[in-house]
Amino acid sequence: MAKSEIKDLAQILRKNQTPAEQLLWSKLRSRGLSDCKFRRQHPIDNVILDFYCSKAHLAIEIDGGKHLDEINLARDQERTNYLNQKGIRVIRFWNHDVLEHLDDVLAEIDTTLSEIMAEKIN
Repeated sequence: MAKSEIKDLAQILRKNQTPAEQLLWSKLRSRGLSDCKFRRQHPIDNVILDFYCSKAHLAIEIDGGKHLDEINLARDQERTNYLNQKGIRVIRFWNHDVLEHLDDVLAEIDTTLSEIMAEKIN
C-alpha cells in the first residue's frame, strides 16, 4: 500500500473509532497518562497502530472479537514481531476490558510506560 493510501486510511480510522478506542483516547489524549503524548491511528510503515507514544516507542492495540480466529491471531503476532524488530513494544487489550475495566487497563499502560522510561535511564 502506498504511503498516501496508508495516511488516508489512518484518517478514516480516526473518524470511525470503536467505543473502546474512543474511551481510551479520552484518557490518553492531551498527555493524560504519565505526561506522555499519544497519537491515535498512527502509521508505521504499512501498519496503523491504534495508539502510539513515540517517546516510549509503545504501541497500544485494542482488539475486538475478530481477532480471536487463527488467521487474525497469526496476523497480529506477525505485526507484533515486526514492530518489536523496529524497537516498538506492543501491548494489547480486548475491547471489553477497556469498556469494563478501564482503570486496570490504564494502570497496566502506566506501569509499562514506567518500565520503559526506567530502562531508558539505565
